[in-house]
Amino acid sequence: MKERWPNSKGSILKGLRLRGLAKPWLGPLIALSILLLLGAFGYRITEGWDWGDSLWMVLITISTIGYGEVAPLSAAGRLVTVLVIGGGLIVVQLTIKRVLDLTASGYFRQMRELRFRRIMRRMHDHVILCGYGRIGQEIADQLLKENVPTLVVEIDPTSKSTAEERGLMALEGDATLDETLLQAGLDRCRSLIAALPNDAANLYVILSAKGLRQECRLIARADTEEASAKLKLAGADVVVSPYVTAGRTIAATALRPLAVDFMDLLAGSGCEIEEFLLTSDPNEFQKLQNKSLSEVQLGRQSGAMVLAIRDGANLVTNPGGNMKLSPGQVLVVLGSKQQLAKLRGILGKTLCNVETMSS
Repeated sequence: MKERWPNSKGSILKGLRLRGLAKPWLGPLIALSILLLLGAFGYRITEGWDWGDSLWMVLITISTIGYGEVAPLSAAGRLVTVLVIGGGLIVVQLTIKRVLDLTASGYFRQMRELRFRRIMRRMHDHVILCGYGRIGQEIADQLLKENVPTLVVEIDPTSKSTAEERGLMALEGDATLDETLLQAGLDRCRSLIAALPNDAANLYVILSAKGLRQECRLIARADTEEASAKLKLAGADVVVSPYVTAGRTIAATALRPLAVDFMDLLAGSGCEIEEFLLTSDPNEFQKLQNKSLSEVQLGRQSGAMVLAIRDGANLVTNPGGNMKLSPGQVLVVLGSKQQLAKLRGILGKTLCNVETMSS
């Protein structure tokens, strides 16, 4: 789908040109250049100085520095100095007036917006975070720790400013609208997180995102079981309930504290758990056809550890070396970023997709 930009670079620049503001510095710069050249020419005619001394005299005159005259001035030279001072005052007033006009017309705000949109167009493989409430802030902090490019979409100006203060790219807009998601780069992102405080709003976000880009990984927040079911029907790949997750974490801490401690340790270790989806194309899978884990030696070549293999609805944990690889399987692998990158290179074309599970 073609990207739509209601306030695109072309329309902004067109509006600026219509107002005569496309190059607001041009007028003062031309006036200053003319003043310098005429003043220097005047000194050359009246005093016989070279261009260097003449320009230097003009500069120290219009800047009010006044180190001292290059040489004693004649009457004609003093007249030139008076004219340079008068011209300098006019240029300064012209510049101040132009700056005030630009401020009043919103030029600087438009330039900041244009620069922001230019940066957004260069963003690739980023995460779109819709909503910057308490949960959104925690999500953004975790993404920042992992140096994942993140774009916050927030309709509240105060929350948007808070996100920007924390070093995040933030787009002010309604995340439920297709137009806003396109501006956020939905067609280039790695995933979208709907973390708005309202279940209905999150449902709209998922529906819009799914309609615009079918293959995008969508993650949504839900406060109720009913909302969770509807979000999954709408196309969300993962639905997380803060209350359910918090309850399970507390229960796991009470029953299996070592396991929870391990996950916390993993979060700060630089290691990740990723899902490697193997292709279902038989032609691309010929490299691994009928081979077992021990024959492929993924762990020995990359240093990463295969924790589990999911084949359809079946999940095999701690797979042995005789486990056969087949098209469409998902490998759950633990390793550092360098090890996982090496594993991606080993799998090559047999790899269909990669998703980070935990970090």
